[in-house]
Amino acid sequence: MKRLLLPLLCMLLATSAFAQVGELRDNVAVGFNAGYNLSSVDFSPTVKQGLQPGYTGGVTLRYTTEKYISLICAAQLELNFAQRGWNETIEDGTHNTYQRTTNYVEIPFFAHIGWGKEERGMQFFVNAGPQIGLYLSGEEFYGFTDKHPWNPSYRPNGVNSQYGKEVENTLEYGIAGGAGMELKTVIGNFLLEGRYFFGLSDMFGNSKSDPFGRSANTTITIKLSYLVDILK
Repeated sequence: MKRLLLPLLCMLLATSAFAQVGELRDNVAVGFNAGYNLSSVDFSPTVKQGLQPGYTGGVTLRYTTEKYISLICAAQLELNFAQRGWNETIEDGTHNTYQRTTNYVEIPFFAHIGWGKEERGMQFFVNAGPQIGLYLSGEEFYGFTDKHPWNPSYRPNGVNSQYGKEVENTLEYGIAGGAGMELKTVIGNFLLEGRYFFGLSDMFGNSKSDPFGRSANTTITIKLSYLVDILK
């Protein structure tokens, strides 16, 4: 939990510093977002994987507090549904395949820093901050044939405990960050962002008696958002 609180504390201290010297703003924007996820799980012992595709979408609330020199400073909160998981690369001669999809509700809380046009035109931005999530459900996909039946006993280093294993830690936390561009128009603000999430918590137990010392989500997201200013 300390690893989660540290970036939040740094963000709040930075926001406080800006507030003391910046030009005050009181702008609120709301809207929705949708995007595409490419996910994997950081396992220890290692499980060889490709990226698992999925989708994400939700609502966004942004509160702009000040302008410091050329930087537009804001706090951004989102409530999203996110589809994650992992896609194993099985190279043990069995011709088996395996994928797991995991569904989360996620809440990122970002320090949002932008520079460029404040009213109409293009603005570039970065987001960074903590993110929490709640596991909702998941589904496994086993690939095998009569000629090549399901046989996990040949997996490298004998790592096969993930198959059929229920998610044990439904609460997730980590850090996220991204960068993108925002086009401000008379009909609203259009945002394109690339984002990365690094999980600090594990989906499975990580005690000495558990098979995995680490099992944390990592996700690359490409996201489009549309925001409307409701208070300026």
